[in-house]
Amino acid sequence: MHSTDDQHAAGCECPRTAELDGDGIAASSRRTFLHRAGALGAGAAAAGLLVETPAYAAGGSNGGGSGKGGSDDDPYGLTTMTPAPRGRWSPDPESPRFTVVVMPDTQYMFDEDRIHPVPMEASFRYVLDPAGRAGGSDENIVFLAHLGDVTNNGLAEEYAAATKVFDMLDRAGASYGVLAGNHDVRGNDQRGSTPYLDTFGPARARRTPGYHSSSPDGYNTAHIFTAGARKWMLLSLDWRMSAQGFAWANAVIADNPTLPVIVTTHEIVGADDTGTAGLSAYGQQMWDGLIKDNDQIFLTLNGHYWPPGSTVMKNSAGNDVQLHITNYQDRYYGGAGMIRSYRFDLDRGVIDVATFSPWIRELAAKKEANALAAQELELTSKVDYFSMEIDFDQRFAGFAPIPPRKARPARRMLLPGTLAYWRFDEGGTAGSDVASDTVVKDQTGKGNDLVLRSAPGTPAHALTWTADHHPDQPGHAGLVFAGEGNPVSGTYLQTVDQAPINGETFAGGYTFEAFFKVPTDWDGGRNGWSSLLSRAGSAGQAGKNGPTATAEEPILALSLSSSIELQWNAYPLNQNGATTAWSHLLQQNQWWHVAVVNDGRISKLYVNGCEEGRNPTSTAIGLTTLNMPFLLGGYLWSGAINQVFHGTIGDVRITGRALPPSQFMNA
Repeated sequence: MHSTDDQHAAGCECPRTAELDGDGIAASSRRTFLHRAGALGAGAAAAGLLVETPAYAAGGSNGGGSGKGGSDDDPYGLTTMTPAPRGRWSPDPESPRFTVVVMPDTQYMFDEDRIHPVPMEASFRYVLDPAGRAGGSDENIVFLAHLGDVTNNGLAEEYAAATKVFDMLDRAGASYGVLAGNHDVRGNDQRGSTPYLDTFGPARARRTPGYHSSSPDGYNTAHIFTAGARKWMLLSLDWRMSAQGFAWANAVIADNPTLPVIVTTHEIVGADDTGTAGLSAYGQQMWDGLIKDNDQIFLTLNGHYWPPGSTVMKNSAGNDVQLHITNYQDRYYGGAGMIRSYRFDLDRGVIDVATFSPWIRELAAKKEANALAAQELELTSKVDYFSMEIDFDQRFAGFAPIPPRKARPARRMLLPGTLAYWRFDEGGTAGSDVASDTVVKDQTGKGNDLVLRSAPGTPAHALTWTADHHPDQPGHAGLVFAGEGNPVSGTYLQTVDQAPINGETFAGGYTFEAFFKVPTDWDGGRNGWSSLLSRAGSAGQAGKNGPTATAEEPILALSLSSSIELQWNAYPLNQNGATTAWSHLLQQNQWWHVAVVNDGRISKLYVNGCEEGRNPTSTAIGLTTLNMPFLLGGYLWSGAINQVFHGTIGDVRITGRALPPSQFMNA
């Protein structure tokens, strides 16, 4: 990594002394950009990109405009601006997928008399208009964070131009945060009034959705937004915080002790040419004074230096903190309004990161992107396009543990139409054997009780009680089956001979549900094609002899294949053969919920409440019965026990009607 001084000189084009004394604005460097950009000066100017008229000028103040794209005299549309969409900011706070957009240094777009806001306008249009994101992958944008150096010189006239672009966000009611970089201000956050504070101070911030509070000096802001059904805090912190600033930031985190925190500021880390980042001198102060002892901080984002990069550090709690630098002011057109999307997916436990220029996307769509612009449409290097795996529940467990779901009494699970419901939380001590004379009561009170049966020669400890359970299972207990086939061994359960459900035909529909887990020692040869639930009586006995019939197999079986796919194989009343449904491949040592639902005509298999794709479309009415028992964990072939389940089974419920997923036991 470059030294701090070298990085500062390269990344901010400020004299080295500006870094050392904490002052940021360096007017002497403000004219060097086009020279250092090389081909930009000649190529872009020749293409007509560098015009002197601000984009909003044609439409008057507040960013209004004609809405035109471009013309022969202005092929890139730089003297007009499409008005921002109004009233469209309505992210879904419950969706587990959401996006935080980051915009780094825009200083070369607001540089004295060189005002070129169109790239930023395009980025804001992208953020605000879902229809305009048809070519993008950013669903449910919940926040936009600017990383500082809004302007190049911190001049009032530069902010007069910048504020009109940010008006786009204000008019749409968007949630966003801005912070001061070294090109915006001098000194630390006790500097007093500045054009930056006049433009982006608390008076403006408090009108933004999600605004929480500002430090007394006005240069540090806390935002709270809701996404993924939980609250998150984002701190927009000054380029140089004072002792008072650190005290405020620590206090606002302490006052919200259960919120995950993203820290945005202008400088924390810089990166070398490989993308490996490390703390700068001030970044070390940030780490020591704020980040390392606040476990809530899991991600920090900064600009200031280039190239982009990242690192991961362990905080005082031993947890990972992701530290990222993103800045593209050194690239074509001052970064071309480049944004970085942090796409959270709480279901997958992933943040997918992408970096691109919405402005260049617009030009490309109109076939107007020149050669240099086309290279910047989207950045796909390993430091600009990547994914981070984060187990959010585990990472946040130290300050916001998810309380385990409490057990639900059996009576709450007895929906109208429930025919049988078995659970195992009234049995013996966890780890002890299930006694041979055990009767598992049907919780409906209808007499569909379960009794034990064993294959000949089954050893001891073939069926034991356990407190292990699916986190969404109503009963917090289960049974561990130590069965196998080839040769068959194990203990299973079956309904008593007089159980009413033995004769049920389910002609009006049904829902079969079960929780289960397969251990890591599952072996397809010994344990494949064992059943969670089956029905005694073979297809041959039932007179089923169609092309899809197998005479020896049971007339109903919910089984696991040798590769751990669920298979529902059943003989409906209206068919002379079997109908089957399949799941995808399931993982070992993980709890699953399965449901098979029939609405009187069509059967569908669900895993964890999600409909599977390999469901039959043929009409399947009811289920064939020979008035013989249901088996839990057992599978008969030609009427003899052939396979016993290997794994854990939790609550099992059978309902005589089709249930929606919202009424499944795991809902």
